[in-house]
Amino acid sequence: MSRIGKKPVAVPAGVTLDVTGQDIKAKGSKGELSVRIHDDVLVKLEDGQIVLQPRPNAPFSAKIWPTMRTLVSNIVVGVTEGFTKKLEIHGVGLRGNMQGNTLVMQLGFSHEVRYDVPEGVTVEVADQTKITVSGIDKQKVGQAAANIREFKKPEPYKGKGIRYADEFIMRKEGKKK
Repeated sequence: MSRIGKKPVAVPAGVTLDVTGQDIKAKGSKGELSVRIHDDVLVKLEDGQIVLQPRPNAPFSAKIWPTMRTLVSNIVVGVTEGFTKKLEIHGVGLRGNMQGNTLVMQLGFSHEVRYDVPEGVTVEVADQTKITVSGIDKQKVGQAAANIREFKKPEPYKGKGIRYADEFIMRKEGKKK
């Protein structure tokens, strides 16, 4: 039995849930999200909590059950609190700023790097080296942050590039004379 799958998903005040068959829609102060649950997982709304259980005699259900519970938990957290990822730009001359709905970055290339922010995600640049990606959909926020980081990953010798705020870069020793 899965320890994650056994936990019911609590529904906080201010969130309305609509369970229709295998579809779950959550509506809260930040917005509205929905998720489709795999057919091998049973969904019930009991006492203000969503309980997921594996379907008996379905071999795949024990494997997908905790994942589905986490997806339901993510939409509930998303419509109440939202998700954020913080990125930092390290290096001399490396910087970024917002121009409308486009993140424009100077990353040491001969050209500017432009990233069009996807719908449902907001990007803020505090001072030219700190980027905050936020939104209600955890997958979209994580993917947008990963796409931004992909333009210039941190290199191991000096640590220059775009990294997550809590990321540790294992540094290598340079050449010796």
